[in-house]
Formats: sequence, structure tokens, C-alpha cells
Amino acid sequence: MPLSITNNITYSQKIGRKFTRRHDLNSTKRLHIATTALFAMINHQWGTISAMAKQYNVSRTFIYALASTLTEMDSVLFGTTVQYTESKFKAFQYMLSLRLEGRCSIQATSTIMNRFQISPNATGSISQYLTYFGSLLSNTLSSNSNETKIVVFLSDEIFSKNTPILVTVDADSSAILRIELADSRKAEEWKHHWQCLEENGIYAAYLVCDEGTGLCAAQKEALAEIARQSDTYHAIAHVFGVWVERLEKAAYGAIETEDKCFKNLDSARSEKVISKRIDQFEIAQKAATEAIALYDAFQFLYSCLLEQLRVFNVNGTLRNREEAEENIKISLNLIDTLGNKALSASANKVRRTLPELFNYLDVAKKVMKKLEQRGLDQNVLCALCLAWQWNKGTIKAKKASRRQQCIQNEHNSLEFTIGHLQEEYENVKEQVYEELDQIVQSSALVECINSIIRPYLDNSKNQITQETLNLIMFYHNHRRYIAGKRKGKTPIEILTGKKQDKDWTELLFEIVEQKDPSFFNFSQ
Repeated sequence: MPLSITNNITYSQKIGRKFTRRHDLNSTKRLHIATTALFAMINHQWGTISAMAKQYNVSRTFIYALASTLTEMDSVLFGTTVQYTESKFKAFQYMLSLRLEGRCSIQATSTIMNRFQISPNATGSISQYLTYFGSLLSNTLSSNSNETKIVVFLSDEIFSKNTPILVTVDADSSAILRIELADSRKAEEWKHHWQCLEENGIYAAYLVCDEGTGLCAAQKEALAEIARQSDTYHAIAHVFGVWVERLEKAAYGAIETEDKCFKNLDSARSEKVISKRIDQFEIAQKAATEAIALYDAFQFLYSCLLEQLRVFNVNGTLRNREEAEENIKISLNLIDTLGNKALSASANKVRRTLPELFNYLDVAKKVMKKLEQRGLDQNVLCALCLAWQWNKGTIKAKKASRRQQCIQNEHNSLEFTIGHLQEEYENVKEQVYEELDQIVQSSALVECINSIIRPYLDNSKNQITQETLNLIMFYHNHRRYIAGKRKGKTPIEILTGKKQDKDWTELLFEIVEQKDPSFFNFSQ
């Protein structure tokens, strides 16, 4: 791969390799190696580079560097360059598209490119090129010039086996702001993570994250001046959600046991057996009654907890923070009365999140104050707020029935506003939704990023590198959404407000050419 010598040393030193000066490779031998390599690359003689690497006991990168130097001298002395053909440019596009858009493994990418006779197609070459592209990319976004960007940070940890990957995402655009392989997920790692963002002109309006020890400790030290919003999903649904299904299953199991004991009464003949089976039936009946009562009571209390997390109540007015906190406490106290130790332990876990659980309502209060200053009719504003909330429910709904219910409720709320706003409807709705999107309760968007990264981790057997993460970040930030509320836009467009006219592969090649002008002077 045509790495410059400087880049090669930097990259190799980064991963801990040692370099020694080979005095046996004099100038004549180096010129011979460079000439042979360049001739092989121009004439597509595959395997020559690897053969020379073995013959002279040097790395392929060293050979490419010599060939690159020779090409540069050729340009200086004779004013000529060997340019990439269009087919080779397309080859790299195929390579990147298969690996990132197609989420193919290196082996699968090689197989597909080989089938269609697209070169380079060897797994080693593909891996080296992709690594090189990733090494030229940053793992941190930068704001333009001296501009300061203030966004909502969604921070979380993804794991490649036991190695943590620290990720921070912009809540509005879904752009990955920084992604890095870390030695640990302790507070110091997160403090450095956010410091790098600030050094690049990106600051947090507030932070949304789960209750990770390192995350919380780092926020108190590095981002103490901003509020931390506990992830409402992890605080409530993640803690209690599993119990709904678990208790329902237990109730149905108890009902089946009761029914089985009842049927067994018919086959009893002696008084002793009849008496014994009646006792069994009564015990099973009592257990079923208790299981059903526990399930019904918990399901009701769980729904009450979720209701308090909604930004707006049923008539579209902003929920009062103090009332919501008090209602949560009452529901948790009632859960304690159910007599289930495991549920009480979960309730205590939720209580610990209460100080930061409703910080989003303080943000919502500021947003609503700004919207009220627009002079909209109060009933129209309430209807739009309610419609926005149902729209959020549609996005989060996992079951089709729930999704359809949310869609219908949003439609019903918007019907009222259409009659009042008429031709201004679309514009006003878009503006109100955009303002309300500043209210962020959950870091669930990071889970979406996790789902994007996970296939690469899986098909690389979790042997992920920072260079690969850089590539994934660049691809995600510059790829165009084909569905959802961001349809037709790229994350970077939403974040910067500037239109992206080029495909992400073209933008990547521009960076490669800028950082290594000699790269595109080869035809390999």
C-alpha cells in the first residue's frame, strides 16, 4: 500500500513496532526494489510485492513507500505521473461499499470482487487499503473554523468482547461526534473523551447517559456545569419491563397448574386420594389467585410509572416536575407493598436515579416558553405537542398494534391543528417539532449506533481496530438516510445545516488525496 514513510513510522510506532536501519539494503538494491514494484503495479502483476517482501525480509509497506518515492522523483525529473484509471477508482468504491454499506466481511468482500474480476481483490490488500483509509480519518468531529457547536451529548459504551468502545452521538442529527477504542471505561477515559470534543469546538448542552459508574463520575468532574439526564429507558423500562412478561408468564403457569389439579379430581376414587387432591387444588387455586393479583397490580403500577415519564399529559400541557417525581415515589412505595423482594430491590434502584430522572422537564419548560412567544393559539400548541409525543411513541413502538395506535393518535391531534393553521400548517408543525426535538430523555439513539457497528464486530470476530471505527464513523456521518424522519438527509447535513452534494466515497477520496497526494499516482 502506498503509504509515505512518515505515515508508516507514525502508524507502526502507534501499535508498538520497532524499526531498524537495514544497512544491507544499499541504494542500488532499494532502487531495484522500487523499480520492480512500480513496474508490477502498473502492469497488474499480482504477487510480486509479496514475493519481494519475503525475498528481502521487509514489509510490503516499505516496498510501497519506495515505489511512492520513485514516482514522486519521476514527476519532478520528467513531469510525468501515472494516474489511476477510472476502473481502479471504481474498485475502491466497490470495496468500501461492500464493506460498509453491505456490511460484508473482508473475506466476503474479496469473494465478491474476485467473482466480478475487480482488482485488488485479495483479502490482505483489501484489509490494508481499508486500514489505510481509516488511518487518514479522525475519530472526532470538528466544528468549522472558530465556530462553537452546542449539542445534546448521548454517551454510552459498546463492547468488542471485553474492550470498551466509547461513543458520543448528537441527539438531533444522529452524527457520531467521537468514537474510540479505550483501555477502560473509567472516569478518566470519559473525561479525555469529552475534552477532545471541546478542543474541536463541540460542547454539551446537557448529557444523556445511563447510570454507568465511570460515566457518572466523569460528568461530575468534567461536565459539572451542565445537567446530566438519566436515561429514562434504562431507569424505568430496563429495570421493570422484564418483570411484566415474567409475572404474566408466572400467572399463566399458576392457572395451568390450578386447571390440572382440578382435572385430577375426576380420577380420584378413595376418600384419602380425593382429600389429598382437594388440598392440592386449593393450594394451586390460592397460588394462581395470588399470581394473577401480583401481575395485575404490578402491570398497573408499571404503566403509571411510564405515564409519568411522558413530557406532556393527556391534554397536551407540560407535565409538572414536582408532581411527576411525587407520583413516581408513590408508585414505587406501592410496589414495595406487593411483598416481592426482587421488585422492591428494583424499586430502590429506580429511587437512586430520581435526582436526575426529570431534568428533561426543565429543558422542556424552556422550549415551551420559546414556543409560546411565537403567538400560537394555546389549544393549537397543545395539540401539536401531543401530536409530537405520539410521533415519538411511533418511533419507539416495537409492536405493530402499538405503532398503529400511535400513528392514529398523532393523526387525530394534527387534524385539529390543520383547520386552525390552514396554509401555515406544514411550516408551523415543522418548526414546533424541531423545537420539541431538543427535549431528549433517552440515549437509545446510541443503541442504534450499536446496531450499526455490531455487524462489523461480528464479522471481524470482534478484532475491531480504531481505523475501522474511523471508517464506520465517516460512513455513518456522510451516508444518506433512506427512511424515517431524517429521510433524504445525512447526519452531517443536519448537524451543520450545510448541504452535502457528494457521495460519501467521493468525500473520503478527497481526504485521501489531500493527506497523501501520491496515493492516486499509482495504478495497482
